[in-house]
Amino acid sequence: MTSPGAAPSLLGPDGRLLFVTRAARMFSYGFLSVVLVLYLAGLGFSEGRIGLLLTLTLVGDTLISLWITLHADRVGRKRMLALGSALMLLAGVPFALSGDFTVLVLAATFGVISPSGNEVGPFLAIEQAALSQVLPEDRRTGVFAWYNLTGSFATALGALAGGWTAQALQSSGLAPVASYRVLIFAYAAVGLLLAALFAKLSGAVEAPPTAAAAGRWGLHASKGVVFKLSALFSLDAFAGGFVIQSLVAYWFHQKFGVAPGTLGSIFFVANVLAGLSSLYAVKLAGRIGLIRTMVYTHIPSNVLLILVPLMPSLPLAIAMLLLRFSISQMDVPTRQAYTMAVVAPDERSAAAGVTGIARTTGAAISPVLAGPMLAVPALGGLPFFLAGGLKILYDLLLYRSFKATERGG
Repeated sequence: MTSPGAAPSLLGPDGRLLFVTRAARMFSYGFLSVVLVLYLAGLGFSEGRIGLLLTLTLVGDTLISLWITLHADRVGRKRMLALGSALMLLAGVPFALSGDFTVLVLAATFGVISPSGNEVGPFLAIEQAALSQVLPEDRRTGVFAWYNLTGSFATALGALAGGWTAQALQSSGLAPVASYRVLIFAYAAVGLLLAALFAKLSGAVEAPPTAAAAGRWGLHASKGVVFKLSALFSLDAFAGGFVIQSLVAYWFHQKFGVAPGTLGSIFFVANVLAGLSSLYAVKLAGRIGLIRTMVYTHIPSNVLLILVPLMPSLPLAIAMLLLRFSISQMDVPTRQAYTMAVVAPDERSAAAGVTGIARTTGAAISPVLAGPMLAVPALGGLPFFLAGGLKILYDLLLYRSFKATERGG
């Protein structure tokens, strides 16, 4: 088993560049997620319309990402990564310039924007496939752990920077909505940066030629297991959609009056802890296997999630949230490594894409349901209860379905 500390040294030039693009992208997702719902509320939209907009954002990301990832191995991974970068720009500029709901819906649907602080768009699936291309199988979980750690730290720094930048701009006299627009323009600029970085990748990240006939979903031999995983991952993501980072930030703001800067600090610490939990997963997976690591760490984290709205004070609510984040991401590198291990090399972009799209589809439905709940103080904790309960159900179903095909880390 690969030592977590040794994983970064395994990367060649392409691997290091993919770590840089991951960091830049997640930094932008982090600062956007802290202020996005505050921005939409500042424009005068109700919680119901905000939830609808977030859902349509994720639906658009799902459909576009599905097409891109299913064609990436045949058309070219570099080309599709560049296209995803352009779609970030396409979403960010209209969001910053317009306050019209229809314009924002169109930009969110046809562009790429992250309301959760987590991955959206085609990037993750294609980058995972590209990393798997240049790594031996027994090194994969360790590198994926560092890849996720990089993303979590970048999201944490982005949340910290976004929250305190908005607060500093407001303290200098800028209106809240105007301060949030500055950050949305910065998000669009990251799309340009990513396009330039992806252009530097070598041809080694592209899929190998194959004589196997890919089906409609870009899959052949692994279609059955990929679709089964996708159904389960969709349930997990549907649950997570009730507590995406922008909605949790809004809940803290509404319930406890937390300012943007403090929100940024909370999610900075939360995402740092989440990133570190990815590293713990490597050693544990080597001992008990990938599936058991996913399940045994995910259930306690969801119990802690359910406890967040039951806390009577802000410090206790923050403590429960941070405890949850300290173990919440241990299933991520193990899930990614397991998916890459059970498919053929020329199916990896498609497999990561299909499972990723299943997750995005599941997550797209929940915000439109969570928004109205947050508008009613008595129901403000319901999204946390639904998320935690459904995620525990996912864990039990995953273990039952795949414990017989356990793989080591």
